[in-house]
Amino acid sequence: MEVDDVARHLSGGGATTVLIDGRSGSGKSTLAQQLRHAWDSSIVVRLDDVYPGWDGLAWTVDHIRTALLEPRAAGRPGRWRSWDWTTGASADWHDVEPRQRLIVEGVGALTAANRVLADLGVWVDTPDDERKRRALLRDGDTYRPHWDRWAAQEEDFIARYDPESVADWIVTETPGKRYWTRARSS
Repeated sequence: MEVDDVARHLSGGGATTVLIDGRSGSGKSTLAQQLRHAWDSSIVVRLDDVYPGWDGLAWTVDHIRTALLEPRAAGRPGRWRSWDWTTGASADWHDVEPRQRLIVEGVGALTAANRVLADLGVWVDTPDDERKRRALLRDGDTYRPHWDRWAAQEEDFIARYDPESVADWIVTETPGKRYWTRARSS
């Protein structure tokens, strides 16, 4: 399985919404960008742009469902509120039309309630040491003091929602290789 295969399947089925979830540093953003390039006219909503600060994972889970996914599933525009990490305050609202091809990427995207509002759910799994190496390489000293704090929120999210159990595909990231495994019959 390759990203192009997924994009062809989505295009052929008239899909509009994909959820990509996984822990920090797992490779979600890279996968989402690759899918965006392969799936014509799609956009990516990065949950990193939505979390209201370092303690905002739980809020974002509800916000994405109620403000973005539920309205789109009902045929209305969805929206999401961005967060200005520099000022530490809420920022602009962004609208997404109901038929716009959308990829929601980030920890907290994939729950059972969100999955029924989407066409495809993907869980990205990467060994912990590799995830941490990637995340700290990417964000360095900005993220380092918050790693444990954020990891605890991820663990709470996983324990509460079990996102892997509602995924259609599990993508396992290893250095230099990506493996796709069908997670459930859809």
